[in-house]
Amino acid sequence: MTTTERTRIFTRLEVADALRSRWLGFACALYAVVFGAFIWLGLRESSVLGFTGLSRVVLNVANAVVVTVPLVALVATSQAIVRARSTGLFELLLAQPARRGEWFRGLVLSRLVVLLGPLLLLLALAGVIGLGLDPSDSTLLPIILNSIAIVGALQFAFIGIGLYLSSLARTPERAIVYALIAWMLSTALHDFALIGALLQLRVEPIVVFALAALNPVEAARIAVLSSVDPELSVLGPVGFWIANQLGPARALWAGIAWPLLLGAVTLWLAQRRLQRSDLVG
Repeated sequence: MTTTERTRIFTRLEVADALRSRWLGFACALYAVVFGAFIWLGLRESSVLGFTGLSRVVLNVANAVVVTVPLVALVATSQAIVRARSTGLFELLLAQPARRGEWFRGLVLSRLVVLLGPLLLLLALAGVIGLGLDPSDSTLLPIILNSIAIVGALQFAFIGIGLYLSSLARTPERAIVYALIAWMLSTALHDFALIGALLQLRVEPIVVFALAALNPVEAARIAVLSSVDPELSVLGPVGFWIANQLGPARALWAGIAWPLLLGAVTLWLAQRRLQRSDLVG
């Protein structure tokens, strides 16, 4: 049996385990409720910051992504490695003609399938409904494709972060704490710390952008906004600097490339720690 076949088997096993667990149902329900609520609010005739219709829908979906995607990815991955160690799965793995890297790659692929699947389905459904309501709308398909790329990159980043935290934790309870801290830092505390620092210091827009873009959530939000509003007027002076110095296309690619790079690095660190650590204990 080849490495590819063993990886495929581990992927199927992990997908089957995910389908039996409750967190997948939680993820699907959360996506459906939050995205449905934001789309319903966005389609109302009132405007916020000059955006109406589809633009407002995408802005609202960006806010939903900021909260839901990191949370769901961390919930789905933060206990994967530590749970496999505590339940004896690794003991069974060591008794089989399989390598740790094959199981790890199967784990990553399974999480990508079960986490990205509902999101892709919802975005594809939104595209079909939108084209059915207005076939002449030429901007809908590019926005849907950009949203898929941005959300997929953000999901990949937090899958890597969650698995790395799981490789660090010694108990499932500690893994949950690590995941909650990571989620709070990426979605709430980072904004508060950045705003507090800006209130005390006068810094250049490039510094503000760099500090914000280090957070993959903020990078994804800027990418979504740049695909809807090339001028980035909702971001004020920082948005003016991004639109003129960086450009909407580069802002979009930065919001995709940085989460992908972060996810690749954290996945490499998690696999490296898994290869070197004791699997029993």
